[in-house]
Amino acid sequence: MKAGALELGHASKTTKSGVNRGMSILDLFIRIIAIIATLGSAIAMGTTNETLPFFTQFVRFKAKYSDLSTFTFFVVANAIVSAYLVLSLGLSIYHIMRSRAQATRIALIFFDAAMLGLLTGGASASAAIVYLAHKGNRKTNWFPICQQYDSFCHRTSGSLVGSFAGVVLIILLVFLSAIALSRQSLNH
Repeated sequence: MKAGALELGHASKTTKSGVNRGMSILDLFIRIIAIIATLGSAIAMGTTNETLPFFTQFVRFKAKYSDLSTFTFFVVANAIVSAYLVLSLGLSIYHIMRSRAQATRIALIFFDAAMLGLLTGGASASAAIVYLAHKGNRKTNWFPICQQYDSFCHRTSGSLVGSFAGVVLIILLVFLSAIALSRQSLNH
């Protein structure tokens, strides 16, 4: 009897609940990966500095992330998103146990979208600065500094990769929650 119902396109409630539980487990896994990406990016950028000697040992040029407010915003944005993702793990675990919860999924979609905007803003603004550090801009007499500050540029570029990975993962989280909600509304 169940096989006939499945052939006609009607799945049992256990099957649909199992799929939602699987999606909730995937949500938890993606959140953990996103925490690692955003926290790693914040730490990598926040500890970035390089000092170069100039003529003598007493006169030095120093490059720190905090010299540019864009990089400071990047660190703060990644830290806020990491903290949010850690706090949202509780709801993600709740969705594994109660796969039919709708109000909390709607809240997660809302806050995930807000964090997506914050993270995208921080990563995009910092990407522009990193691009200028690598390529410069001859029209405005901004010279590339990455030939001199090689370590600084590698760390900032690496932290951008982690942050944009976090952006992609949060987009996946929004889609995953939206799919789970749409599956629940179709069941009712």
